Amino acid sequence: MALRKIVIDNPHFLRKKCRPVTEVNASVRRVLDDMAEAMYNTGNGAGLAACQIGILKRMVVIDMGDGLLKMVNPKIIEASGRQECEEGCLSFPGRWGKTIRPAVVKVRYLDKNGRKKCIVGKGDMAKCLCHEIDHLNGIVFLDRVVEWIH
Repeated sequence: MALRKIVIDNPHFLRKKCRPVTEVNASVRRVLDDMAEAMYNTGNGAGLAACQIGILKRMVVIDMGDGLLKMVNPKIIEASGRQECEEGCLSFPGRWGKTIRPAVVKVRYLDKNGRKKCIVGKGDMAKCLCHEIDHLNGIVFLDRVVEWIH
C-alpha cells in the first residue's frame, strides 16, 4: 500500500460534497485501509474522511483509542445536547478553534462488509463523528469555529 497524501489547506476542494458509496467491495475496503494508514501516520489524528485523501466518497475512519471504526455512508440520525469543543483538523494543520457541537449523536452507517450498523457517540466521540461527517457534506471545521484558539 502506498501512503496516501492528506489534502492540506485546500478549502475549495474540501467544500465539495461527497457522493454515496453504492457498493461496499474490495476497492472500498482498500480505500478505508489507506485512510486508516494515512491517519495513523499523521500526528494527532483521531479521524479522517475520504475527501481528505482526495476521494469524494462518503467514507470515514475514526480511532478515539478504542479501536478503528470504518464507516461507509455515515449519517447522523439523532443529535442532542450541546458541548463546547476544541477542534483541529489534519487538513488544516496548526489551526485550532472552539466549536459548538451536539453532546450526543446517533449515526447509522455500513461497516467494511456492507452490514448496517448504528453507533451512539458521546462527548469527544460525538465531536469526532460530527467533524468527519461534516467533511462528507462539504463543511470544514473552520466554518464552525466560534472562537480561535491561539
